[in-house]
Amino acid sequence: MQFGHKKFGAKRLWIIAALLAGGASTVVLGFKFLGQSNAQPPTPQSQKATVGNGSRPPRIRVDQLGYRPRDEKVAVIVAAQRGSNADPSFLPGKTYEVRNTKTGAVVFSGPIAPWNGDQVHEQSGDRAWLFDFSAVQAPGTYQIVDRDQNERSFPFEIQPNVYQPALVAATRMYYYQRAGFAKVAPFAGQWPDGAAYLGPNQDSQARSVSAKNDPTTARNLRGGWFDAGDTNKYSTFTGPVINQLLTAYEMAPQAFTDRFNIPESGNGIPDIIDEVKWGVDWLKRMQDTDGGVWIKLGVLDDNAAPSPSQDRRPRYYGPKCSSATISTAAAFAHAARIYRQFPALRSEAVDLEKRAVRAWQWFSDRPRQTDCDTQEIKAGDADRPVEEQEGNAAAAAIHLFALTGNGDYGTRLYNYIRAAQPWTDSVWGRYRAHENDALLLYTGLPNADPAIVKMIRDRFIGSVRDVQDGYGLRRDLDPYGAALPDPQYHWGSNQVQANYGNANWSVLRYGVDPARSNSFRNRAMAHLHYLHGVNPLGWMYVTNMGSLGAERSVSAMYHEWLGKGIYARVMPGKPGPPPGYLVGGPNRDYTGNNEALKKEPIQKRYLDSGEGWPVNTWELSEPAIYYQAAYIKLLAGTIGNAPAAPTR
Repeated sequence: MQFGHKKFGAKRLWIIAALLAGGASTVVLGFKFLGQSNAQPPTPQSQKATVGNGSRPPRIRVDQLGYRPRDEKVAVIVAAQRGSNADPSFLPGKTYEVRNTKTGAVVFSGPIAPWNGDQVHEQSGDRAWLFDFSAVQAPGTYQIVDRDQNERSFPFEIQPNVYQPALVAATRMYYYQRAGFAKVAPFAGQWPDGAAYLGPNQDSQARSVSAKNDPTTARNLRGGWFDAGDTNKYSTFTGPVINQLLTAYEMAPQAFTDRFNIPESGNGIPDIIDEVKWGVDWLKRMQDTDGGVWIKLGVLDDNAAPSPSQDRRPRYYGPKCSSATISTAAAFAHAARIYRQFPALRSEAVDLEKRAVRAWQWFSDRPRQTDCDTQEIKAGDADRPVEEQEGNAAAAAIHLFALTGNGDYGTRLYNYIRAAQPWTDSVWGRYRAHENDALLLYTGLPNADPAIVKMIRDRFIGSVRDVQDGYGLRRDLDPYGAALPDPQYHWGSNQVQANYGNANWSVLRYGVDPARSNSFRNRAMAHLHYLHGVNPLGWMYVTNMGSLGAERSVSAMYHEWLGKGIYARVMPGKPGPPPGYLVGGPNRDYTGNNEALKKEPIQKRYLDSGEGWPVNTWELSEPAIYYQAAYIKLLAGTIGNAPAAPTR
């Protein structure tokens, strides 16, 4: 695993315009998985909370961005029984109302229902009640109100394109993560920086880590994305990110316009493809002429500068490795197929096809390597186990077959398919999602082997049928609707949350069990709502989204540049981190020195903080390009799967 008040209409248009103009202002990763402004900023008093999670959110939890008209809409009323936010004496009123915030009119009222017979949910330590207001479909801005207890939810919107601004903000995360590229007006807003790592012995003339004093090993390896909170770059991790971003585009191409306010906007190519190209072009530089791919590029210590452009440390690259090469082959082949859609990129597609073939051949001709990365280059181990490399080979074979039509790749798929994630895990795509996406792609390709198609579909359908806690809405497992087993609340749990949602969108996309389509849709949406505030801590787990309507988005993250100084936290006069970064999320295995946090229920083991050692918030609040890809894909799946009829 890799591992207040909002106005509908005019304000929403202003918000979008501000984001596109770079003005969304005030308004993972020390460990890599083997297998990771608020409208009302926290006051100094609230920051002294025992665990560090700020003031209490409303007891009524809703998606802080809102809902589409025909989606299921369920508010969760919370009385925390355990944890630092314990509130055991609260009892809600019997009738709840939905009020239009502009007119004050009550548009819907109804009873609430205790969750699971008034039991306490073990993972959160919460007692909960559910209020279904799916009948409210008219566009507008609303609040849920408990008249008896004088409780109100955050305002939220109902409108068809309610998630589009979040998609724009989330995609722009990659712009801020670019290496070797100056972030300037009008694109950078309050988060500018010069082009980083283009000095002597840095990315444009990086040397081999095994020959640091040999100038003949210098290579131009500029570009690419900072992997996470650190500024290093990993071929092994970048390849699957490109695959998942391309799949997101394929799921909802209409959502990815050429107007996301990045420097390439207006060039006639969707901005997500421009961003993918930034990552692909770096991987091209990381590939040797024989087809092999160097595994990583970065620094040898943890002494980061205030911003990347001020960092003068030399940078080094690691050796060519089978793990890096096969993941790059899959990314090149997938990108080449998508590039063909755009006349300006067709020559690039030809080049990428040749590169993908060379990478495939290099991987095929050599033994698997699992100890390339000595980790002298910080920080994460970019090696992958043999099984995962061969799962990547299955994805690469499929993308090469889809690109070239060469049946030899289909034949080779037989050799690797059982190493792919669906044969090593029970839930389709909660880890190594790009492999799962490739397998489903294969089932619709012309001239695909019917036996392999049947093999994939049988495995997929069997997973949906047999793993009852993975697919379809199961409110009995979790009052918040986004059930994960305990072990999945690890470092980067929010990526898993997104991928569970994506797994359910895949069920709908490929027509499995249509009788349960509403249940799958509602489950996918529940994971999005969880990330947007329907969770035990009431956080929208995406940074600084106050200007887009989230009253309680996380205000801090662990990041060597955008988590320090004026960016450390959203506060009056300080911008905090940019909008749109998905943070890692609750981690039951947290190892820092906050002992109170370790005693929290597992869904509450999170800190809205970017502190380093010994608090170790990189285990909780660090973002990563792979977490982000999963979130973008979840948003794309949502935008591309609007319900055709009311869910009730």
